[in-house]
Amino acid sequence: MKNPATAEKPFEGTAELGYHKISGNSNSESLLAGADMTWFNAPWSYNLQLNARSASDDDETSAEEYLVAGRTRYNLSTYNYLFGLARWDKDRFSGYDSQSTLVGGYGRQLLIGPPQSLTVEVGPGVRHDEYEDGGHDNVGLVYAGLDYDWQFSDTSNFSQSLATEASEKNLIGRSETALTVAMNDTLSLKLAYEVEFNDNPPPGASSQTDTTTGVSLVYNL
Repeated sequence: MKNPATAEKPFEGTAELGYHKISGNSNSESLLAGADMTWFNAPWSYNLQLNARSASDDDETSAEEYLVAGRTRYNLSTYNYLFGLARWDKDRFSGYDSQSTLVGGYGRQLLIGPPQSLTVEVGPGVRHDEYEDGGHDNVGLVYAGLDYDWQFSDTSNFSQSLATEASEKNLIGRSETALTVAMNDTLSLKLAYEVEFNDNPPPGASSQTDTTTGVSLVYNL
């Protein structure tokens, strides 16, 4: 999450839209839409993220996911902060009807950008799992995360985020690698590769690992 101590304005936000369609011998299409908004009031910052994605092959749905996530950060000093995370995820092909996660913990700002920013986080949490075939579980977990940003030119930015949730039931890992290139003051082109891994998914899951490669337009709010 962005550092409130280095924020240049009280609000930063982006809206993202990507669409891909193939027709002919095969028919497939995919849609990605999202928004990422951050408010700064040092030493606090607040973030809200909304995402929706779907994909189909020959008119059969192959992916469908909705995500709502909120984060807060409170700077204790130049390099140390506390954070909170609330996340709701509904992935049609994960074996879960939905997952709701609540985490709090400690973060360390290892690099303060620009041009490079790096944070690591760790803390305890709890997750409520609703299964698509009925039933539910409440599990305690240990969360660890990493966020890296590199503004390597005036118009280009590389980012890498990693997050893990370790519990007695499973280990869930998420990764996003992205390259964003600004075309003008308001529009950017984003290329992203995402991986989500669950070492012990419910029986209804289609796979242990999901990967997504996407190209989208990003609008600066």
